[in-house]
Amino acid sequence: MNVIATIGLGANLNDPAAQVEYALAELDRLPATRLIARSSLYASAPVGYVDQPDFINAVAQVETGLAPRALLVALLDIEHRHGRERSFRNAPRTLDLDLLLYGNAHFHEEGLTLPHPRMTERGFVLLPLIEIAPDATIPGRGRAADWLAGCADQSVAVLPPPAAAVNA
Repeated sequence: MNVIATIGLGANLNDPAAQVEYALAELDRLPATRLIARSSLYASAPVGYVDQPDFINAVAQVETGLAPRALLVALLDIEHRHGRERSFRNAPRTLDLDLLLYGNAHFHEEGLTLPHPRMTERGFVLLPLIEIAPDATIPGRGRAADWLAGCADQSVAVLPPPAAAVNA
C-alpha cells in the first residue's frame, strides 16, 4: 500500500541550492517511490546554533511503498552520499533530510517520531509545506497553517526561481 510522505530538505554548505535540487531528484529515484510535489526553495536563518551560513530549504511529498523506517534509512543514505557529517546538534550541513509526515502516522520509536516533533516550530518547514499542500494537517496537531503565527519571528523567504527556469 502506498502512502504520501512529506520530507523536509535543507542545506547550508557546498552550494546548498544545488544540494537540495540534487536531493529532490534522488527522492524520485528511491525504490517504490515517486516525487509528487515539491516546494520552491526558501532561504532561512539558522536555528539553534546561529554562527553559520543561512540555509536553503524545501519540502517534498513522495508517494512511497517503503515503510517509515525504510524510508528514513534511504533518506540517511542520501545525506551520507552528499557528505553529511553530524559533528554536533544544529551544525552546518551539506544536506539534511527530515521525514516530517508519513500519511496519518502518529507514533514514536527509537530514532523516529512521526509527525516530526519540531515541525510546528519551524517556519522553514511550514511555509514550503503550505505552498504545496495548503490544507495540510499534522496528525494530532491540526492544520499546518494554524502554526505559522508562532513562527512569525523567524527569517524565512521564498527564493526566486533560477533564471533558466524562468526562461524555459
